Amino acid sequence: MKLAANRVESFLKSPDVPAVLIYGPDSGLVKERLDRLAKTVLADLSDPFRLTDLTMPMLKEDPARLSDEIAALSMMGGRRVVRVRDASDALAGPLQSWLANPVGEALVLIEAGELTPRSALRKLAETEPKLAALPCYADEGGSLHAVISESLRNHGLTAEPDAVEWLADHLGGDRLLTRSELDKLALYMGEEKRVTMADAAAVTGDTAALDQDDLAMAASEGDQATAQRVLDRLLHEGVSPITLIRGLQRHFTRMHQAASAVSEGKSVDQALAGLRPPPHFRVSGRMKGQLSRWPSDKLATALDLLLNAELDCKTTGLPAPEICGRAVLQLTRAAAAARRN
Repeated sequence: MKLAANRVESFLKSPDVPAVLIYGPDSGLVKERLDRLAKTVLADLSDPFRLTDLTMPMLKEDPARLSDEIAALSMMGGRRVVRVRDASDALAGPLQSWLANPVGEALVLIEAGELTPRSALRKLAETEPKLAALPCYADEGGSLHAVISESLRNHGLTAEPDAVEWLADHLGGDRLLTRSELDKLALYMGEEKRVTMADAAAVTGDTAALDQDDLAMAASEGDQATAQRVLDRLLHEGVSPITLIRGLQRHFTRMHQAASAVSEGKSVDQALAGLRPPPHFRVSGRMKGQLSRWPSDKLATALDLLLNAELDCKTTGLPAPEICGRAVLQLTRAAAAARRN
């Protein structure tokens, strides 16, 4: 059963199916939603009598264990939670067998990473009425602003618009990392209750998001060696290819906004200063040089390329890291060609 976006929040408070597949590239959001669903049954997520964790190696060794654990009763009474970690398509068969005759009252929570539309496990979750599919993609746009506002409000903080935009531009790749950075910001604020742009930059200016700035800078300057090295490092650290593509989209969108302002008669300095949030001092000088090589029409083409790359990651079933790498290579080659002309 596919969950409509407007149903997710109410579903997390009261799941109405016996099993849920929580999957996607944002591992922090996957964990957050796993915990929220488990807490609809358990007050204590460390309760060994009512919470069972299974892994794929366990189920491979004993395929019947899934249904046995779901059917088991708690020694202390109360409904149980059965969690399957790092699930793969190999779980689709045993899960389908149990769903045909769902014995037991346990809430079954299945955690997986990024699954393509061709995934047998994902297909089962999207079509089986007793199993819900809950995808977890990186926060962006309105959803990221909502997470930022909610977290700040929980800390008793408000933020200036420029500060919110700065935070949105530098967070969002992973829900747990986003919340961790906002917790750090709240600690930094002390007794002050209004977050300024300077406050936001002081706390988040050196986060992993700036590594993505390094990738965007190298790609838009045509530095293929650096772009590949940074890309390899970020992928090795577990950053989602879709997150990297969206980081590149943010950079090229801001470049396009600045280029449009220049075409309307503003100086490059004025165009960059007019961006919200304005570029970090670490990259503003380099963006000036990039604007000389990337006119508006080429930036529009670059944005189309990145949009198609994101769609390919989600729909084609091809390896997302390779799609991301191809997009980075195309951008660096375009920038290098413009630098030679």
